[in-house]
Amino acid sequence: MSLRKTLLPVLVTALAASLVAGVPAAMAETLSWGDCPADAARPGLQCATLDVPLDYRDPGGRTIEVAVSRLASADPEKRRGVLLTNTGGPGGEGLIFPAILRDNLKIPREVLDSYDVIGMDPRGVGHSTPVTCDLKPEQWFTNIPLYARNPADVAAQAEQAKAAAAQCGASATAPMLPHITTANTARDLDRVRAALGESTVSYFGISYGTYLGSVYTTLFPHRSDRILIDSATGPGGWDAGFTRMFGEGFEDRFPDFAKFAAAHPEYGLGTTPEQVTAKYFELGARLDATPSPEGVNGQVFRHGTFARFYYDSEFPGLAAIWQALDTGKPLPPAPQPGTAEAAAPVADNYLASQLHVICNDSDWPESVGHYQRNVAIDRFRHPMFGAAAANVTPCAFWPSEPAEPPVKIGDDGPSNVLIVQNLRDPATPLAGAKKLRRAFGDRARLVTADQGGHLAYLYLDNRCANDIATNFLLTGQRPAHDRAC
Repeated sequence: MSLRKTLLPVLVTALAASLVAGVPAAMAETLSWGDCPADAARPGLQCATLDVPLDYRDPGGRTIEVAVSRLASADPEKRRGVLLTNTGGPGGEGLIFPAILRDNLKIPREVLDSYDVIGMDPRGVGHSTPVTCDLKPEQWFTNIPLYARNPADVAAQAEQAKAAAAQCGASATAPMLPHITTANTARDLDRVRAALGESTVSYFGISYGTYLGSVYTTLFPHRSDRILIDSATGPGGWDAGFTRMFGEGFEDRFPDFAKFAAAHPEYGLGTTPEQVTAKYFELGARLDATPSPEGVNGQVFRHGTFARFYYDSEFPGLAAIWQALDTGKPLPPAPQPGTAEAAAPVADNYLASQLHVICNDSDWPESVGHYQRNVAIDRFRHPMFGAAAANVTPCAFWPSEPAEPPVKIGDDGPSNVLIVQNLRDPATPLAGAKKLRRAFGDRARLVTADQGGHLAYLYLDNRCANDIATNFLLTGQRPAHDRAC
């Protein structure tokens, strides 16, 4: 996964609790470190594989592999433990992430000295035993539903969603399907902890990785050291309620783009944020009626706008696209493959593993009428993008039911969670972070950064938030109360 696609429950039965209680030291495997696969090879990065149960209710049954990486501390005297990481998605490959933290995001050297940083391709993903749905790009090319103009659009998307779900259920990896869940991935993380010989672990997860970290520290509270989560989905992960929040996130973020476009009259989109807002609705309606010569209709226009809200650096390109669509001129040329701006094609494994996780984690409504009603409601509540966020997904037709209840995030455990959140995040809106903060109670503190875009720590230049997060990883200290930066 590219980090942009980042783009998400424990009152369990006594039986389930016994299954997640952990691995006795005598049973714990060890990791044999060696070279990483070619696409994850980076200086200093080592890789290994670990066998884990496919079904933790049957620990002696079939096993699958999870691929793990390590960027070892260069200073044994300063090393205090390990830092597990997750890149989000779900579906994001994580082997290379420790090197990205070092080379691209420039995580402070003191943090790298303090930890062996651990990456992992989660179960079903990448170099771990992968799942497939044999999806072609045109079948289900987006993890966010398309904008539905009317009930017929919902019904049409439902047919596509039903076909995608059926392919997942008929694929060669269908026997794995019910077991690709956040709770099982959290159990895999604890197997990694045991294989590393650590009694406790720290954790840094972004986007959906915030939910994985929340589930891990809920299932294994006393094996959790310092839990840093950045851009939170909320306590339910990527469930039906979270999907509807994209409409709110779009409207949280839109004023940042409107301000940019108004300050650059050369794009001709308006000289005030209000005029830019009016232009959005005008272009959407116009393209609904008459798509551009390149085939851009209102659905693609709205979806493409949302996709470029992740980072401020996308605003000039987005404004140029709007200008072309507004004036009838050709669209700007797409970035060439291999350039920093070019988006990689969405692979089947990414979408397949993502669908497996979000559809298995919770029980989704199955009636098309339910989604038609929600679209009508959210078109009114969040008119810019709500009719997309509330639309139907393959989870409505998923070929299996959840194997266990969602893990309930609560306040039972040590006070060792730090949530970092941008105020205007389109993909994981502030409302989700606030819900997660309430669910954790005194276990957590929330640091908000007055900035827009997806992902906060190391991604944007808010020194206050970055320093608080770094200090937490180094010392375990957090603000006494929630903090606004």
